[in-house]
Amino acid sequence: MEDVLEKLKDDNHYYGEFGRRFLSNSDIITLLKDPKNFREEKDPTKAMLLGRYFHTAMLEPEKLSSDEFKTIDASSRNTKRYKEEVTEYGRPIMMLHKERESMDNAINIMKNNLEFYDAIYDDDNEFEVPATQEVMGLMWKGKADIVTPECLIDLKTTSNIKDFKYSARKYNYDSQAYLYQIFFERPLVFYVVDKLTCELGIYHPSQDFLNYGKNKVEQAVEIYNKFYGKNAEEDIENYIIKEVL
Repeated sequence: MEDVLEKLKDDNHYYGEFGRRFLSNSDIITLLKDPKNFREEKDPTKAMLLGRYFHTAMLEPEKLSSDEFKTIDASSRNTKRYKEEVTEYGRPIMMLHKERESMDNAINIMKNNLEFYDAIYDDDNEFEVPATQEVMGLMWKGKADIVTPECLIDLKTTSNIKDFKYSARKYNYDSQAYLYQIFFERPLVFYVVDKLTCELGIYHPSQDFLNYGKNKVEQAVEIYNKFYGKNAEEDIENYIIKEVL
């Protein structure tokens, strides 16, 4: 198991073929919303790119020199300049200069808040810690942003912190909290910064929130076993959406 966890520390393995041996919280979104495209290769989105930049800047700033975070000084992704540079660098998507400036501002706000800084950068904390665990008969993986002696800290950005308690369920942070508390045997707390207003928030999951997460995991496991498991009963091409309005 130690060898597995050591390998999962490397993002190339975590997100690559080796990591696909395990289910993850991101798989729940696909299994619940778009099971026909479960584990299909997808180009990174703007949200994924900015999120990765945010986490790297907060927890692994030495990696910011990576070509992954090259920026383009273009007004939008519809401009000729952007399209030419994306083609030149052979990337599906690149970060705009103004987006990086906005993210850097949010990052600085988070780092300059004493309560946030002390909680995130305590000497006893560990960053980017992988874990695996069998849950509901399937093997899962996760990578905690920050492991403290008392809890897990997960860093999030939002475009509307006033609605975070609602968007947290939309983006399956409830299932993440449920799974990670099993993986690491301690509660998960969300530390959030609003990218637009730079307001900060700390959110502790309630039992109801965790129960919602558990229900999503149960539903995802049911769909996985039905269409992709070792004893799959049905062809995914026969999948039909069934909901109560």
